[in-house]
Amino acid sequence: MAPEAGLNRRQTKMTAIDKREPSQAQRVAKPGGAALIPEMLHAGFYKRSQGRITRQVTFGAMAVGVLFGSWSLYGFLRNQMGLAAAFGTAAAVAAVGCWIAFRVVNLPRFADFLISVEAEMNKVSWPTRSELFRSSVVVIVTIFGLAIVLFAYDLIWQFVLGPSFLKVIGG
Repeated sequence: MAPEAGLNRRQTKMTAIDKREPSQAQRVAKPGGAALIPEMLHAGFYKRSQGRITRQVTFGAMAVGVLFGSWSLYGFLRNQMGLAAAFGTAAAVAAVGCWIAFRVVNLPRFADFLISVEAEMNKVSWPTRSELFRSSVVVIVTIFGLAIVLFAYDLIWQFVLGPSFLKVIGG
């Protein structure tokens, strides 16, 4: 009897996956982050179907930062050099920055972190709309109440210390 004869189809498939060749990232990975440069030049996705939402949102936030920085660079360079050169430089910086942002969210360690973040966020018990509304009202009322109390304390201290106190301290 073959060792895999007692296993069901899924277990056989899992053992076949476990025996496959290590990925390029696993082969290149060296301690101390020496695999960073080869990983930045790699064009594939790491665990493509996992953690998609958090990776897309993280990439979007990084890309927005890069694009705002490129826009600011264009505004600065527009006065220093011609419009075409300023636009070309800013566009090149934007393209390289967006590529780096894309690669960063696909680095194995960072992608695994984002995948686990999404898994934990799926476990969160989110409030209903009515619970959210009630909680927000409680917070807003509490903030206004504390503002009124602090205003009252300020008026009391102004009255207690008064203008004569300001003359004593030289104000």
